[in-house]
Amino acid sequence: MWRCLRISRNELMINEEIRDKEVRLIDVDGTMIGIVPIKEAQKIANSKNLDLVKIAPQANPPVCKIMDYGKYMYELSRKEKEARKNQKIITVKEVWIKPTIEEHDFNFKAKNAYKFLKDGDKVKVSVRFRGRELNYTSLGQEVLEKFAEAVKDVGVVEKKPKLEGRSMIMILNPKQQ
Repeated sequence: MWRCLRISRNELMINEEIRDKEVRLIDVDGTMIGIVPIKEAQKIANSKNLDLVKIAPQANPPVCKIMDYGKYMYELSRKEKEARKNQKIITVKEVWIKPTIEEHDFNFKAKNAYKFLKDGDKVKVSVRFRGRELNYTSLGQEVLEKFAEAVKDVGVVEKKPKLEGRSMIMILNPKQQ
């Protein structure tokens, strides 16, 4: 048994796919022709060598427009591509530190976070508490505040330090130039 899958084209029906008895027809230039039988609408579209496209199937009667379907789909894909090109993808980089971090390690991690923020990425700074360190969350709080101070030139605190399980988390956003 073979099944034929119909690929949806943005859920728009064209030409012979439209099964309604009558439709509200719009011409190429956007003028309203009125409510016409589907066969007549198809004849008008064929006489202009264009497609009949159902643009508002939920309306009563459905709205169809005479247009070049290929050109319409090309314009839609071009607009989508342009929109995708203009949007900035923000990634979140994560930096793990300990509440008892040494000065050199702290500077190294802060330098990396500085670089991430300068590149436009968000930075999630997490302090891991292991064993009895969980009793000294104030140390983690101090380290995170010191960390935020170290990168204040390029980043601002979006989410203040907060204890979540065995980690204290702070999120930094890049500054807007």
